[in-house]
Amino acid sequence: MKKIIFLAFAFFAIQIVSAQEQISQPKDAISQSEDKVYEFTEPDVKPKYPGGMEGLYKFMIKNFQQPNKEGLYGKVIPTFIVETDGSISDIKILKDVGYGSVEEAIRVLKKSGKWIPAEINGQKVRCLASLSITVNTR
Repeated sequence: MKKIIFLAFAFFAIQIVSAQEQISQPKDAISQSEDKVYEFTEPDVKPKYPGGMEGLYKFMIKNFQQPNKEGLYGKVIPTFIVETDGSISDIKILKDVGYGSVEEAIRVLKKSGKWIPAEINGQKVRCLASLSITVNTR
């Protein structure tokens, strides 16, 4: 049976910060710490894959190998930090469908190369991002 691939991608903000970190500072006062990671909704310019969502979609279709399990359906949700140089770091998986989907999502994200980093007031900042990858081998 031919496997059908359907990958859907959506960025969304992850609210995993303490109440103290949720107190936002004015946009013109970028954190003194280069280690600060901004939520996806905070920067003026969001991080993105070169070529935008269409480019990311094509890259994932070409590189993401569906698990070898007929009838499998579900989402793999990785989160990661887009660094100021566009590299990806701190990949974590919030949800997976099993059968090697975690390892595959991490492998493909590491292969994705440099992204376009987020910016606040023209200054590049670290930003948390995530994907939703729908696995469908029905």
